[in-house]
Amino acid sequence: MSDLYREVIIDHYKHPRNFRPLLDADAHGKEDNAVCGDSVEYFLAFDASGKAREVTWQGQGCALSQAAASLLSEQLLGKTREELAQVSDGDILKIVGEQLNPSRKKCATLCILALQNTLRT
Repeated sequence: MSDLYREVIIDHYKHPRNFRPLLDADAHGKEDNAVCGDSVEYFLAFDASGKAREVTWQGQGCALSQAAASLLSEQLLGKTREELAQVSDGDILKIVGEQLNPSRKKCATLCILALQNTLRT
């Protein structure tokens, strides 16, 4: 992993953005990785036009899973449910910025599964 991406991951891990529950959430969902114990939970609130007006999350786990959830939370604001449903593993891997081995890829994409579960509510 390059130094720049390593710094971004560590910064988001140590200082996660949007890290808190959202009591008035319109959608809420969670995903756990039973193998390693990582967990990501998203809360979404939508405005009258159907766009995400607030995106928050909680979780625990390795630096990559938690940083990816934080980074993704910043990208989701202002998107419609339809746009959110199209967010994919490839999108988070572009944000994280590196080719990852399969076990690290699973850490980085846990937030995508959590988002998909959130949209089901």
